[in-house]
Amino acid sequence: MGRLLLAGLLSLSALAGCGGDGPGFKGSDITGADFGKILALTDHNGRQVTLDSFRGKLVVLFFGYTHCPDVCPTTLSDMAQALKLLPPDVAAKVQVLFISVDPERDTADTLKAYVPYFHPSFLGLLGDTAQIQSAAREFQVVYRKHVEPGATGYLVDHSAGSYVLDGEGRLRLYLPFAQTPKDIAHDLAILGKAL
Repeated sequence: MGRLLLAGLLSLSALAGCGGDGPGFKGSDITGADFGKILALTDHNGRQVTLDSFRGKLVVLFFGYTHCPDVCPTTLSDMAQALKLLPPDVAAKVQVLFISVDPERDTADTLKAYVPYFHPSFLGLLGDTAQIQSAAREFQVVYRKHVEPGATGYLVDHSAGSYVLDGEGRLRLYLPFAQTPKDIAHDLAILGKAL
């Protein structure tokens, strides 16, 4: 794991529990975090979106890329399984956003073919390099292109956790990679009661 990713993970672990005693969350309660307030990108359908576009919904936000061999498809699959465990009325109030950290390869068409494969309601978000860098900084996500000697392509090392924002667009939870669908559903159900 690169130093950049390790530094990002250490800063996130320092946030764990910053919201005090929560209502029994399985993920890390980061209520009151002073970042993750601004987002302005384009969804895979060509619409300009901000966090305000999703007011009234729980937003699960994950940074990744479509060529990712493991973390990204696992995370999206886990999120889809979590939605199946929720009552339909709560699942309908959850919006999963997959923000691409690979603007060179992840076009709108690529994201449109990839992201809804896991669940039809999931949205892929994209932007140019500067927009993605800005969004990553805002959510304290780190990523970098990684080229193996002799390889014809590249990978992108990136933070592997997900954020959950409440219906008012406030950061509430950090879900580490490999959080079980059951635990994800548990936390979304708690936050969904307030909607």
